[in-house]
Amino acid sequence: MSKPSTQKSDFTIEDLVSLAKRRGFIFQGSEIYGGLAGTYDYGPYGVALRNNLKQAWWRFFVEQRDDMYGIDAAILMNAKTWEASGHTGAGFADPLIEDKVTRKRYRVDHFLEDNGVDPTGMTLEQMSAKIKEMKLKSPDGNELGEARQFNLMFETRAGVVEDTASKVYLRPETAQGIFVNFKNVMDSLHPKLPFGLAQIGKAFRNEITPKDFIFRTREFEQMEIEYFINPQGWEGSFESWVKDIRDFLTGIGIDLQDIHELDVPEEERAHYSKKTIDFEYKFPFGTKELIGLAYRTDFDLANHAKHSGAELRYQDPHSGERFIPHVIEPSFGVDRLMLAVIAASYSVEEINGESRTVLKLKPELAPVKVAVSPLLRNKPELVEVAQKVYKDLKKEFGAVMYDDNGNIGKRYRRQDEIGTPLCITIDFDTLEDKSVTIRNRDTLKQDRVKIETLSSSVKESLDKF
Repeated sequence: MSKPSTQKSDFTIEDLVSLAKRRGFIFQGSEIYGGLAGTYDYGPYGVALRNNLKQAWWRFFVEQRDDMYGIDAAILMNAKTWEASGHTGAGFADPLIEDKVTRKRYRVDHFLEDNGVDPTGMTLEQMSAKIKEMKLKSPDGNELGEARQFNLMFETRAGVVEDTASKVYLRPETAQGIFVNFKNVMDSLHPKLPFGLAQIGKAFRNEITPKDFIFRTREFEQMEIEYFINPQGWEGSFESWVKDIRDFLTGIGIDLQDIHELDVPEEERAHYSKKTIDFEYKFPFGTKELIGLAYRTDFDLANHAKHSGAELRYQDPHSGERFIPHVIEPSFGVDRLMLAVIAASYSVEEINGESRTVLKLKPELAPVKVAVSPLLRNKPELVEVAQKVYKDLKKEFGAVMYDDNGNIGKRYRRQDEIGTPLCITIDFDTLEDKSVTIRNRDTLKQDRVKIETLSSSVKESLDKF
């Protein structure tokens, strides 16, 4: 078989959406009822890929370090948390404009971008003036109102009485759950600076215009770390995190040539940040933010200490100095990272004049590591051996699939699109020589291996990807 000819650049976000649905990775939320904008459901392979991605992140940033601890804070928090963090004010709002007839709302900056205007640095008044100057109408052709700020938090009520005291919010980020538990961790574990608290969890933002598939949604999952430090020498710690992020991205199969590191200028940084680097990825729909790394100073702990009255200072065990620690925050979106991994591994190749689509996922991320098939599903003697091989490998490797749907060529194509690194086929020769065929997803090379050495051969092959 000839060597695959890769045409990696020739795909769009629509191609990824189609593959994701066709192969059970991602579905539109509430699809049978017409869907719900900004929500997506993850199918069997999507769940597996997400879990593998989260486990890879946890291993790299938590388990392999001696200065990191895990936490899992509640989604619902006392409303005073968000007052202290600044989320209830204008600092956590998007510019909005409304269709005067339909009452549909649009993000003003996105609306201007779609009409060929760069809104960077523009005030609300300037954006409104620009819309009037260009005589822009809504997508429905109606007049637009004035631009205004729109808070992104979802409100709900806790308890049976509906009053202002019962108002709570679905958390818009996971970070504050870490900050409000800083004292609990200090009192129970007594960690020494520097140390970090890591958390993976859901967050919710009432995005005005969710778009670009799972890139911008209203319900999403974050992987965040708050790394507490002495402010002296913060620059060195910050650069260390830059290197760690690069190493992690490389480890999960993302080419750093597709990453753009944006040193965010002061006027565009979040109010709490003294320095921010956005790691942007070259998605099919443009280069967009993938990961944020921010030096948050002592903004969060200082504000929570002020509003709650809690003692949130750290006492240095050597000097006796007491101070509120500063924080470096690497923030990852699971959904965006998953989309980047799919895009980075997506390839369209030509083999002997035919096209195949393949996800070249790292084995540790692949939803299925090994697929086992009998050459023919209606031959009991082949099925019996294939089932035994499947069960033995599943005990050792876990993510092993039994696949007898369609002919062997269709199975290979299906497994290629799922991202399965190895396919094992039991054929009639197996009954004679007790050997099976192992097919490599990337090279398409097929080798005969004895069943008695199959486990070690699989492990060796996976290690070589």
